[in-house]
Amino acid sequence: QVQLVESGGGLVQAGGSLRLSCAASGRIPNTYVLGWFRQAPGTEREFVAGIYWNGGGTTYADSMKARFTISRDNAKNTVYLQMNSLKPEDTAVYYCAARARWVTAYAYWGQGTQVTVSS
Repeated sequence: QVQLVESGGGLVQAGGSLRLSCAASGRIPNTYVLGWFRQAPGTEREFVAGIYWNGGGTTYADSMKARFTISRDNAKNTVYLQMNSLKPEDTAVYYCAARARWVTAYAYWGQGTQVTVSS
């Protein structure tokens, strides 16, 4: 069982930066992928970025690849999302999730952290 807790959200002005953290309790298997998603009001949840727990390979949504960076610290059981040059349209609840690499559905989800970007 993997439990995920996000932190680091808040209010930031357009052009600013935030770093989100996702702390996992319980051992994360080496075969897992950790991902970040976001959901703005009235929209569907969308994929932001993912990282392989073993090896660190990354994937990004095309629209966010230039400004967002996902990373991990295996020793701290933590995944990060560095967000730069934030725009008001980045306002959303950001979720951390985990899945086994051989499935497409994420099985474990955090409670989310709110990011609000003011213009």
